Amino acid sequence: MSDSLSVVAVALVCVTTVVVGGLGLRLSRRTSDFYVAGRTVSPRLNASAISGEYLSAASFLGVAGLIYDQGVDLLWLPVGYTLGYLCLLVMVAAPMRRSGAYTLPDFAEARLGSVVVRRLAAVLVVAIGWMYLVPQFQGAGLALSLVTGAPQWAGALIVAVVVAAAVGAGGMRSITFVQAMQYWIKLTCLAVPAFVLMALWVRSGGGLPEVQGGWWEPFAERGPGDHPYYRTFSMMLALCLGTMGLPHVLVRYYTNPDGVAARRTTVSVVALLGLFYLLPPVYAVLGRVHLPSLPEGVRSDTIVLQLPERVVSGVGGDLLTAMLAGGAFAALLSTASGLAMSVTGVLHQEFLRPRLSRLTGGDAFGFGGFRLAAVVAVVVPFVVARYVEQIGIATTVGYAFSLAAATFAPLLILGVWWRRLSRAGAIAGLVFGAVASTSAALTTYVQGAQDGWVGALLANPAAWCTPLSFATAVIVSLATPTTVPRDTARLMVRLHTPERVHLARSRVPD
Repeated sequence: MSDSLSVVAVALVCVTTVVVGGLGLRLSRRTSDFYVAGRTVSPRLNASAISGEYLSAASFLGVAGLIYDQGVDLLWLPVGYTLGYLCLLVMVAAPMRRSGAYTLPDFAEARLGSVVVRRLAAVLVVAIGWMYLVPQFQGAGLALSLVTGAPQWAGALIVAVVVAAAVGAGGMRSITFVQAMQYWIKLTCLAVPAFVLMALWVRSGGGLPEVQGGWWEPFAERGPGDHPYYRTFSMMLALCLGTMGLPHVLVRYYTNPDGVAARRTTVSVVALLGLFYLLPPVYAVLGRVHLPSLPEGVRSDTIVLQLPERVVSGVGGDLLTAMLAGGAFAALLSTASGLAMSVTGVLHQEFLRPRLSRLTGGDAFGFGGFRLAAVVAVVVPFVVARYVEQIGIATTVGYAFSLAAATFAPLLILGVWWRRLSRAGAIAGLVFGAVASTSAALTTYVQGAQDGWVGALLANPAAWCTPLSFATAVIVSLATPTTVPRDTARLMVRLHTPERVHLARSRVPD
């Protein structure tokens, strides 16, 4: 019975995603419709869409699992996820919207006038997008396998097919409607079981879980040389600065009609994320109450899906499990859709369309090339996810945030606020941040987790990669003033002048 209900819930979410995404096909006719939804998305709709794509498998499953496993230290995770949008609001949201760019590579070239910087940015968008897509496919396989017994590749395949169909159907217009809808599905599917489980817990006496003291104590070392203060600081830095460097997040601000709408969108996003992140800690604590230990080989990522059947017997538990399974798939589909949209846009614009144009003497493939890029965008991480299943969902997401913080955060902050950023400085900062953060991730993957400072630095590289990347960009820029673009002053005025001023000037007769 439980398996059947869960399959029905997952199927409903998938079918709804495809149907709503198909509506965008009727509205998408121009290039701007596919890339930025014609720049006509309202703040409320955009806020729901951003929240929908941002709340990934790491949020729906991973946060509760990490708090369950490691204690109150990991309460900083939901705080950091939300705080990242405040940094985005203060530093780059409105200027990025005023830049007039479609993608991060567009902004990089417009700000620095360099094709090399554009190509580097394009490669990094694809790398970060694929790195973030991998845990979405992992989570899909894990969720479907747990609630139905299906092989793990089946869940990942379902997400890959649905996402490719939704993105290819109508681009950003489709994805906007899909993700806005899925935020409210996720919130409902996580909140209803949480309230039911809490009510039953209170009714039974509400006893606190019996755990080791370190679970309740902040910054408690769990092993020799664990360095909890450093790990927490590095994690917060990655989340705060990495958010603005996530391509699927930043591209959303190009869909707002103006900078004021971009700021209003961000304020709404903070409220929506804060509401959602109240819930994962509830599952972590209830998990410790009802599941004080997990069987050998069972990951803590599954705690959210395991709780209902352990607490509620019969059809009630099956219904709650099915609701959570549907919510988990909504989380996976919405984030995967946003990531796939960003990667698709860059693959099409930077790599596929130029080559197709040369082969055909023009853009003869039209939006067919866009849909081909959508397929490529999901196939590669789907294959990679099959080979890195042993890595936790939240761990992979953490490395994606670290890579974004060490590469795009310096480019965006310096590009928006520092006139003396040079082409050579931007290239040096991007290359250093990319090499340093990916080297740390690969070393940890190959050699496994290590103890002491070495293990802490490799597992949480943002605290040293990001400042060094900033320093590299600044030092090289100061040493190469001849590579500062000549039109920097004009572009900086455009980034920091409200749109209504530009509009008023354009209406003044000569």
